[in-house]
Parts: sequence; structure tokens; C-alpha cells
Amino acid sequence: MGVFTFENEVTSVVPPTKFFKAFILNADNLYPKIIPNQPQTEIVEGDGGAGTIKKITFNYGGELKTIKHRLDVVDEASLTYKYTVLEGDLISETIDQIVKEIKVTEGPDGGSILKSTSIYHTKGDNQLDEGKLKSGEEKGLALLKAAEAYLLANPAEYN
Repeated sequence: MGVFTFENEVTSVVPPTKFFKAFILNADNLYPKIIPNQPQTEIVEGDGGAGTIKKITFNYGGELKTIKHRLDVVDEASLTYKYTVLEGDLISETIDQIVKEIKVTEGPDGGSILKSTSIYHTKGDNQLDEGKLKSGEEKGLALLKAAEAYLLANPAEYN
């Protein structure tokens, strides 16, 4: 099994606690406001905290149809969120498991720095298609920027 790690760091003008609350803790409520044909999220098991298993169904007709992931860490004090993708279209003949950790810290001028680490566990000695991974990361960045724009346009929400 191979292990491939990708790290990304993005800054936002939104304060860390507000960003974490909106983009991470309340994502199921925020996404429908910023994504056309928003995905449907269903809690399969758990109460929304660590150990919860969620199934996400995408409605926009792309390659990605479903993902099932387990929340491993939901820590509001340290603004850390970690989950493991267990099933779905991201898991393939090549990829066995994906672990994603997001940490939000204080950024310049009262904003945030979002640090994202994605760890891909491959089956056997399979390699990853870095072009596809980069495309996925770019979609995640676009989602983050859409969330930031929404929060700036609606400052009273998620206080």
C-alpha cells in the first residue's frame, strides 16, 4: 500500500471561529445557500460528533455521485476537523482510503488560515493521478471561496 500526502493552505478574511462554525460545523446548512444543485447529506450513524458516519449524494451529474465518510475529530476548541472517506466514488481500484484533516488558525488582520491535509492510501503499489487530485483540490478551494463570499455578504449569520 502506498501513502500519498497533499497539503494545502488558504487564507480567508473571515475570523477563524466564524469560519470553522460556518464552513465545517454548519456545512450542511451553508452549502445549499452557495452551491447550485447542492449535495444531500444524510447521517447514517451517530449524532454529528466524532464517530458519526455521513453519506453525501451529489446531484449535479458529474463523476462524483456518493461519498460515505466517518468523522474522526470534531474539535471546536482547536478548530480541527478530521474525517475518513470509507466508501463511494472516491474509493476505487486504486484508492483504498482517504483521510482529510482541516485546521483553522488565526491569520493576518483577524482572518483565518485554513490548513488542509489529504492522505491517500492506495491499493498495492498503485500511483495517483495528480491531475485529478489537483482538480479536486481546486473544486474544494472554489467551495471555500464561495463560503467566504457568502459569509462576507451575510455578516450576521454564524456569529
